Amino acid sequence: KQASEEVSKSLQAMKEILCGTTDKEPPTEIVAQLAQELYNSGLLVTLIANLQLIDFEGKKDVSQIFNNILRRQIGTRSPTVEYISAHPHILFMLLKGYESPNVALRCGIMLRECIRHEPLAKIILFSEQFRDFFKYVEMSTFDIASDAFATFKDLLTRHKLLVAEFLEQNYDAIFEDYEKLLHSENYVTKRQSLKLLGELILDRHNFAIMTKYISKPENLKLMMNLLRDKSPNIQFEAFHVFKVFVASPNKTQPIVEILLKNQPKLIEFLSNFQKERTDDEQFTDEKNYLIKQIRDLKKP
Repeated sequence: KQASEEVSKSLQAMKEILCGTTDKEPPTEIVAQLAQELYNSGLLVTLIANLQLIDFEGKKDVSQIFNNILRRQIGTRSPTVEYISAHPHILFMLLKGYESPNVALRCGIMLRECIRHEPLAKIILFSEQFRDFFKYVEMSTFDIASDAFATFKDLLTRHKLLVAEFLEQNYDAIFEDYEKLLHSENYVTKRQSLKLLGELILDRHNFAIMTKYISKPENLKLMMNLLRDKSPNIQFEAFHVFKVFVASPNKTQPIVEILLKNQPKLIEFLSNFQKERTDDEQFTDEKNYLIKQIRDLKKP
């Protein structure tokens, strides 16, 4: 108990040095000394490694100290980003935090702060541990799964060129795992994954990924199944991916064949699809456009 109180006091003192108080700014020279000491002593690593042992308020202080020191800049340099780049196991400790319920959300906050910096996002993306996200977003604890998905989404949408390069290099492995999320029993995971997929393939930076994705007949079949999901929200998200297959001017032969084979059924289905969305003009326009595209399809 005494040790715990000592730790809490020290963390509060550190937080005050780094963040200042309501009536005084943090002193630059002392902040620099503290930051240097955090690197040299390895205390940053120790705090994350032992986050479980720190009380509730202390955990909050650790994440504030970590995020504050991560944002610190000297000219164009970010010393903490450089430090973590040289000690990448810090990132993987934070990621593994999702496996411990009492620190998961605090680790998530720190991890998302790291992801804001492209060099750190790159380390996570191109690591073997990246695929652990597919496990974490399916966790049974709702708060942890949602937090993991927020981090996962951030990682795949924040640094556009980096993500495009990553997805192109790892297309098969990533989309194989991603497909499992689209079959998830968990409604929230399934919906969020569909929404993110729509966002990824409609982003102009991911044109090569989109072209590859919409050339595969099994992906079209999956979207057609999801259009008939029992949840209207999942149907709606599936529609936004399905429309890319239909609207593409360069459809592959297998895609054209599936659409032709189901032509009358698809026209009828789309004509009655989510009719209650009367106030969403864009949706109605898109739906009518797809019906016209499918109706105009001819056997090659």
